[in-house]
Amino acid sequence: MNLSKTDVGFMAIATGLIVANLYYCQPLIILIAKEFAIPEDQAGTITYLTQAGYAIGMFFMVPLGDKLERKKQIQFTTLAAVVALIIAATASNFRMLQIASFLIGAASIVPQLILPLSASLASPEQRGKVIGTVMSGLLVGILISRTVSGFIGAWLGWRGMFWIAAVLCLLIVVVIQKKFPVNKPDFKGTYGELLQSLFSLIKTQPMLREATLINALSFAQFGAFWTTMVLLLSGDPFNFNSATIGLFGIVGASGALAAPLVGKLGDKGNPRVVIGYGCLLLLISFIVFYFSSESMIGIMIGIVFIDVGLQSVHISNQTRVYSLLPEARNRMNTVYMSFSFLGTALGSAFGLWLWNFGKWQAFSIGGAMLSVASIIIYALTYKRK
Repeated sequence: MNLSKTDVGFMAIATGLIVANLYYCQPLIILIAKEFAIPEDQAGTITYLTQAGYAIGMFFMVPLGDKLERKKQIQFTTLAAVVALIIAATASNFRMLQIASFLIGAASIVPQLILPLSASLASPEQRGKVIGTVMSGLLVGILISRTVSGFIGAWLGWRGMFWIAAVLCLLIVVVIQKKFPVNKPDFKGTYGELLQSLFSLIKTQPMLREATLINALSFAQFGAFWTTMVLLLSGDPFNFNSATIGLFGIVGASGALAAPLVGKLGDKGNPRVVIGYGCLLLLISFIVFYFSSESMIGIMIGIVFIDVGLQSVHISNQTRVYSLLPEARNRMNTVYMSFSFLGTALGSAFGLWLWNFGKWQAFSIGGAMLSVASIIIYALTYKRK
């Protein structure tokens, strides 16, 4: 079947609402630290635990999309997210919240099930546009989640945000039942063979290796920034509360509007060219950040650069990966996105370490080094299409 604009729109909305679960915690770090009487950088560990859970959940659960009926898998996984969010909302100590954060990440992999589904149902000439539209929903969810979370945290406390997220996911389960198409995969082997095939794909697909490595480094830069930014804005000279910090997500969301355009550019030409420009924008963003430790305008400009740069790299790489083996899209996506979000988790931890080492300037230099690494890999593999 072909996807209508309404189908694609709903997939984008569902993707955005579910992926937001990964990022609600970021503006709430300060509130969580106060309630549990712990240092802010310790409270920040829940950010990379959530991302790590997401990476691990993708590796072990997303491949099943090539074996199980996808609609049922999406519903079941979303219900698991509801349970994890309720555990977070009722956590009696920080250790329980850390465990819940990991489980939230592991159960919020639904966007990585929806994306291959949309790619499978889209016609080849529209695939980049469809992926870009669904990705725009995902990216807006990522960025707006911080704004919503900041305001909810200031109004109802950090627990209120997790309760609201649980209700939203429960509503999504109901709508999925009515709106999502049944989509049966082709893989007939065992689960063990399914996981083993992931390593075969890594070994035999050089484009997959290249795209995954560049994307992991790009996501590491993204994770490092959004975790460290909270620590910068909550201290001198800004001293912003969670609601104000969350507003910076709106700046990033404006950049997410570029996602469908990036997808169209990939459909019309060589998406690898777009990746190169994206890597360059990421590097420029950290140069801007370095000189903006006391400048709101500079930080906002840097946010637009880092978000547009990430989208250019990610959507173009994803379009390339999905074009390789149609019968293995879920498994290809598993390799690609598992390592990407592992990059986000490691980037968040790296950002916290850099902050403790040398505050904002150390973070900016470290982020720029990651950008340079991705550009070197891009240059060394330039002849690959």
